[in-house]
Amino acid sequence: MSALAVRVDTTSPVPPYEQIRAQLAALIATGRLTEDERLPTVRQLATDLGLAPGTVARAYRELEAAKLIRTRRGAGTRVAALPPAPKHPDPAQLATLAGDFTAAARALGADTEAILSAVRKALD
Repeated sequence: MSALAVRVDTTSPVPPYEQIRAQLAALIATGRLTEDERLPTVRQLATDLGLAPGTVARAYRELEAAKLIRTRRGAGTRVAALPPAPKHPDPAQLATLAGDFTAAARALGADTEAILSAVRKALD
């Protein structure tokens, strides 16, 4: 896998594991991380981000529980196949995605106007 675009803002009130989870979920949902793409090991990502391995492990566990990634001994951690999109999006799922995106954007330092501008641009 190429360089992973995950950042953690240690001054944010959002816990680091949640920042990692939200950013990876957004990368998977948008297709920037594709099915079967290998993610860094827990130790490697923890080292890259300057965090404890347990923090990254928690983010990976939550992503695995959400069936966004899968971990197999010897094969590492990989992006799981996304289920087919429903014809009518579930409002709760949309709210979760919006929350994930907002948390990831805030972790990057974006304010409300920058976030709204990015969403508008993506919709065009």
